[in-house]
Amino acid sequence: MTPQDARRAVAAALTAIVPDADIDGLPDDASLRDELELDSLDFLSFVEQLSTRAQVRIDETDYPELATLGSSVAFVVSRSSGA
Repeated sequence: MTPQDARRAVAAALTAIVPDADIDGLPDDASLRDELELDSLDFLSFVEQLSTRAQVRIDETDYPELATLGSSVAFVVSRSSGA
């Protein structure tokens, strides 16, 4: 998956959880939980959405990799390339 495809998957997953979120205006290094006010259940929903949309397995140990927009995109790219 290309970085652009991964960014679209992350954005779609976030928008499914926070429909009015300005994903395009979100800095790559901003905390998703803080910026989008995600509680624990919202974050788990994001993980499920992202896993489905990007077709990658996301384990609980991977959650720290999904802290920011940039790290989420990098995670999806690396996981989808078989790394």
